[in-house]
Amino acid sequence: MVAMKGVIPNTTPFFMAGVRLLPAGILVLLAATWMKRSQPQGWAAWLWISLFALVDGALFQGFLAQGLVRTGAGLGSVMIDSQPLAVALMALWLFGEKIGVWGWLGLAIGVCGISLLGLPEEFILSAGSRLGEAFVDIGSFADLLAGLFDNGQWLMLLAALSMAVGTILSRYVCQYADPISATGWHMILGGLPLFGLSSQLETDPWTNLSAANWVSLSYSTIFGSAIAYGLFFYFAASGSLTSLSSLTFLTPVFALLFGNLFLAEVLSPIQWIGVALTLISIYLINQRDVLSGSISESIEEVQGNIAENRQMLPQADSNLSEITTISDSNLDR
Repeated sequence: MVAMKGVIPNTTPFFMAGVRLLPAGILVLLAATWMKRSQPQGWAAWLWISLFALVDGALFQGFLAQGLVRTGAGLGSVMIDSQPLAVALMALWLFGEKIGVWGWLGLAIGVCGISLLGLPEEFILSAGSRLGEAFVDIGSFADLLAGLFDNGQWLMLLAALSMAVGTILSRYVCQYADPISATGWHMILGGLPLFGLSSQLETDPWTNLSAANWVSLSYSTIFGSAIAYGLFFYFAASGSLTSLSSLTFLTPVFALLFGNLFLAEVLSPIQWIGVALTLISIYLINQRDVLSGSISESIEEVQGNIAENRQMLPQADSNLSEITTISDSNLDR
């Protein structure tokens, strides 16, 4: 996302979104051919791939590119990477994925973590006072909402929802087509309308691009789209969608850590807290079944001990009565 933000001043959003998709889709299809993966067959497969391309390809990348024009990469990353919440809700409703208390706790902590990583510190530190004023004054509350969704934030929210729906759709797509081949075709089909919109609404999208800009676009296409999409939807075909989508919480973590290592960028204390919370959230979400099982076993063990003790009480009462009777007899003598 940072690479895309650096290219935007010298190009146009729809062109950039198309470049991220269509060439990457060709690369994924070449990889699928080399791996001897089967190609989609039948109208059902192409229908699901087309819907997948519209939502996760054209809409997601289109909203993302247009949103980045109007907002910062940090805030945009926070809004995009909050999509595991929507994925968790839809996976719970459609596929019955068990989330549990630990999973929901992890999702909530993850959103807090990426917020600390991506939002400006001034906004975070003043959020409490602004919310307090909003609860007291309805007008301030309306201004707060208006300020939140201006400058492209609502476009980033739509991009996050499109990505979440696309993640859910991938499970249906993979019932009719190979996940890697379907990923490549959905990127190609999703990129075509973006290039069409670019040709009609934008002028000279590549004229001002420098060599460094083309390198950034190539990086976004190869690593941010071809490799990332291929691996993500390959694992989404069979794994837990909630656990897999939660890994997107790591996106701003890696961005900041690499910036610290290679660009000597210094992380603030608030950002370090965000890194810690994000890592904790990933652990809680992916280990939620183990944690729930351990707690259940502990509870069952305690309940078993209580039941065993209750069974021993009558015997103890009987022994106590016997001792009392014997003592009374001795006293009578």
